[in-house]
Amino acid sequence: MDLSHCNAAPGREFFFGTDALGRDIFSMIWHGGRISLLVGVLATAISTVLAVLVGSASGCAPAWADGVLMRLTELVLSVPGLLLTVFLQAVLGGTDAFCLSVVIGLTGWMSMAKVVRTEVLQLKNTDYVLAARCLGGGFFHVLFRHMVPNFVPSVLFMAVMNVRNAIVAEATLSFMGLGLPVETVSWGSMLSLSQDALLTRSWWTILIPGVFLAGTLLCLTNLGDYMRKSASKRHSNLK
Repeated sequence: MDLSHCNAAPGREFFFGTDALGRDIFSMIWHGGRISLLVGVLATAISTVLAVLVGSASGCAPAWADGVLMRLTELVLSVPGLLLTVFLQAVLGGTDAFCLSVVIGLTGWMSMAKVVRTEVLQLKNTDYVLAARCLGGGFFHVLFRHMVPNFVPSVLFMAVMNVRNAIVAEATLSFMGLGLPVETVSWGSMLSLSQDALLTRSWWTILIPGVFLAGTLLCLTNLGDYMRKSASKRHSNLK
């Protein structure tokens, strides 16, 4: 913090200006981007593992167990994501990046689990899966050795989109004052200072983090769309 250069406009000394505490926004952008991406990637890893386990268990389970798991999944999916995230965060009580990633990951697996279940239902009666079971292969052996490599392209674009959704969730919570603490810099926590920035007409403290956040989300959206089209094209060529 440099209180002698509070709310300094962008210039030669401070490329992106400073905030109300005299912190260099140029440095905060690069440091805060690491935190935002860390939350997005870690939350996506957690939600993907949960989705694969729940979706695979539902697809391989008997009809009654499959129905119970899917009804529970749809019940959780019907709850607004932001409300569920705030509730889990209040239960866990943590405010650091790891706890926030766990909370977001626990609320973002339901849609992917339904896709994984559909893929498992199509794969579980194939010859190589039946042969692996006849040779004594357990659930996890068959899942990770024979099923996961076949439905990875179908869920990969959803995982990329989950990274985007996790970053948006972190930014939304931080903007509402429910996310990361003030001393932890992220793009969301930088946007949470927008009210003070508007009162002091420090437009750069809002515009620059918003541009970087929007650009990152746009790149992730295009990447997910490219993966979806590539997977669809691959399946059409196989047919």
